[in-house]
Amino acid sequence: MGPKKKYDVIVVGSGIAGLSVALRLADKGHTVGIITKKDSAESNTNYAQGGIAAVTSNSDEVAIHVEDTLKAGDGLCDRPVVEEILRDGPQGINGLIEKGVNFSLLEDGRISLGKEGGHSKRRILHVKDVTGKAIEKALLHSVETNPLIETLEHYFAVELITVDKLKQNNQDISETNRVVGLFALNINNNRVETFEAKAVLLATGGMGQIYQFTTNPLIATGDGIAMAYRAGAEIQNMEFIQFHPTAFYSQKNERFLITEALRGEGGILRNLDGEAFMENYDERKDLAPRDVVARSIDREMKRSGAEHLWLDATSLGLETLQKRFPNIYDYCKNRGIEIEKEWIPIVPAAHYLCGGVKTNLNGETDIPGLYACGEVACTGLHGANRLASNSLLEAVVMANRGADSLQEYLKNSDTFSMESIQWIDGDLEISDERVVLTHNRDELQRTMWDYVSIVRTNKRLKRAWSRLINLESEINEYYWNFKVDVSLLELRNMITTAKLVVGCALQRKESRGLHFNLDYPNN
Repeated sequence: MGPKKKYDVIVVGSGIAGLSVALRLADKGHTVGIITKKDSAESNTNYAQGGIAAVTSNSDEVAIHVEDTLKAGDGLCDRPVVEEILRDGPQGINGLIEKGVNFSLLEDGRISLGKEGGHSKRRILHVKDVTGKAIEKALLHSVETNPLIETLEHYFAVELITVDKLKQNNQDISETNRVVGLFALNINNNRVETFEAKAVLLATGGMGQIYQFTTNPLIATGDGIAMAYRAGAEIQNMEFIQFHPTAFYSQKNERFLITEALRGEGGILRNLDGEAFMENYDERKDLAPRDVVARSIDREMKRSGAEHLWLDATSLGLETLQKRFPNIYDYCKNRGIEIEKEWIPIVPAAHYLCGGVKTNLNGETDIPGLYACGEVACTGLHGANRLASNSLLEAVVMANRGADSLQEYLKNSDTFSMESIQWIDGDLEISDERVVLTHNRDELQRTMWDYVSIVRTNKRLKRAWSRLINLESEINEYYWNFKVDVSLLELRNMITTAKLVVGCALQRKESRGLHFNLDYPNN
């Protein structure tokens, strides 16, 4: 059977990075297939509340933004990368405005600029507190009306097809390695189909679901990172995972962000005994930097065995809470908590991956024809710790640069004939013991949360590694013997990604940025 679909470029993922690349390539006359495992609007972009950082006011300078970013990155940012991406920021913002993103304005018509932790100037453009959703909506509208873009919802990218992999299967091939397509599971009929493409762009977002508590949506299972790793691409900086200190705690594992602005207005963190504890950790108390607050909460929880702590916002009063924080107020009230009278249960949650598939400033990986953009990629911008709201900016700028690089690559690239290439399923039908997958997923998330979260030790990391090896062995047996489905594929990717996190963490013999190891507290 021949391939199901054939495109110039396949984009895996439908967030800000993937959609931006698809639009720019289609504008140049290239055919693009967007593969997304859920609905096209379901992405990390859609959940980004804060905003996008860029220099757009006369009182700010790119050089100042650069220094803020380098300081946050704790010595591991790639300075030339930081300078180029931030320099291109204003141009990226203009592109979003042209596509219909209506950023919030002041009464005099100027763009409203917010300020967040680590920024020395007001430079956060936002659309109220639903910035990502507004950007996603505008880009999706442009994609839907472009005849050269086909969006395939409910398709799960399984494996990249490279020349080297085909050679391993005794194919008589002489050319050098490159990406020539991928296999994807059509979730609607549970069949794996073959896709041809001159190039593939990974824009699959992060991997927050490898943790028990995360602000990421259910789709964030590290699929792009795992696929790239299995294809032989270089992965780096996986130990640097940003945890948001205050996410709403519920036993349903819902993790709604409780913005740090609530503490900025006077909210107080309390332990289960009701004590305000931040003064024991930092002189700035509840307004200490995000990583300090997250580590302090983690220590309090480990010391007492508590599953959550409290955020007390009762001093702000009903009027302020409803006017300044309407989303948070409504969210909590819908869950039975009137925050003008009651404390909010909070817990830190995995939020953003600073590492990923290594790329250059053109979005190119070390495998020809394979590109990566957005949270799945590691450009060197974030270093050991991401500066707030630089992530959406990176996605926009790198999408433009990546699309331009892809266009040049396509000029000199031919489609590789894959008429004889087919996916071979396992011999057995889907196992009736799927409860094993549920248990394994739960064990993975608890292992990563207990041993590889905000504060690490060498002993915890080694314990995590041994458990991951066992989980990997079980899942590989499933993968090679049974027909694949989404739950199996996601868990396989989560285990691969988790091993990369632990492996990188074991290699770093210091505490730096988001990687804090009690065995090296002062290194």
